Amino acid sequence: MSTTILGIESSCDDTSAAVIRDGYLLSNVIANQQIHVEYGGVVPELASRSHQQNIIPVVEAAMKKAGLNKNEIDAVAFTRGPGLLGSLLVGTSFAKGFSLSRQIPLIEVNHLQGHILSLFIKEEGIEKNLPNFPFLCLLVSGGHSQIIVVKNHLDMEIIGQTIDDAAGEAFDKCAKVIGLPYPGGPVVDKYAESGNPDAIQFSKPRIAGLDYSFSGLKTSFLYHIRDELKKDENYIENNMSDLCASLQKTIIDILMGKLRRAVKETGIKEIGIAGGVSANSGLRKTLLEDAEKHCWKLHIPHVKFTTDNAAMIAITGYFKYKAGIFSSQDVSPLARWNI
Repeated sequence: MSTTILGIESSCDDTSAAVIRDGYLLSNVIANQQIHVEYGGVVPELASRSHQQNIIPVVEAAMKKAGLNKNEIDAVAFTRGPGLLGSLLVGTSFAKGFSLSRQIPLIEVNHLQGHILSLFIKEEGIEKNLPNFPFLCLLVSGGHSQIIVVKNHLDMEIIGQTIDDAAGEAFDKCAKVIGLPYPGGPVVDKYAESGNPDAIQFSKPRIAGLDYSFSGLKTSFLYHIRDELKKDENYIENNMSDLCASLQKTIIDILMGKLRRAVKETGIKEIGIAGGVSANSGLRKTLLEDAEKHCWKLHIPHVKFTTDNAAMIAITGYFKYKAGIFSSQDVSPLARWNI
């Protein structure tokens, strides 16, 4: 008998709904909130209001694209956290109402776990080599930078994480310093294609173990810009590509240094990557080079599954449904929630 899951994602500024049946994606609809661009970052109050406007039409679009009606959904999965409380509350409330009205199970999903399990989303007509357990996952996004041992679909252990800023945050904040629009990561990646990654040396942290730190890099970048602008007021404009390429290389070096160490310490050579920063072309290129050099078995998600989306929530809900792990109607969203 088939199992069909409706997934709801509303942790930040994207409202998304997806339908997965037996692990295969039937639909994945995302409504972006462009209003935040002019503010240089996500405004929580505006985000929650936009979710309220988008949630019903997005779900209806996902159901229509999947070719299903509400009676064919076996359970509804939703992002409980981590994320912006106002945004999470919209998705949580909708999922509760849908579950109650249809008398079907309600499944809470950890957003970070969803990013990792996006590696298991299957699509009809597309061949995909799924990860074998255990594997290491480098989870890199605007809010998180972690190295995780994935023991099975629902058992994961963080062995390294940032002690301050995340890699995605470093991209965005440094991009803002040089006048690039939000989100800055993709724009930096584009400029980096034509720049010299060795043109400028930025400081790298010396953090023990497998943990990350990116606050020092941001400070180094800021001071470099400040000092160079004193000499040349057009420094940023004249060196944009080299600045972006050098920044990107430094962030990738920091990420990869710890990942290589994790592989050495654990002996695990099956590697996955997830999260918004996993779309970065420089990081993907470096991972492919390392995989070939060190004989890693690498799993990189399709770009459409790297940013926040409900498909990753639905696939996680599918595995929790199969394990019989459900939530009660008194569940509440969590701004902070580790794997």
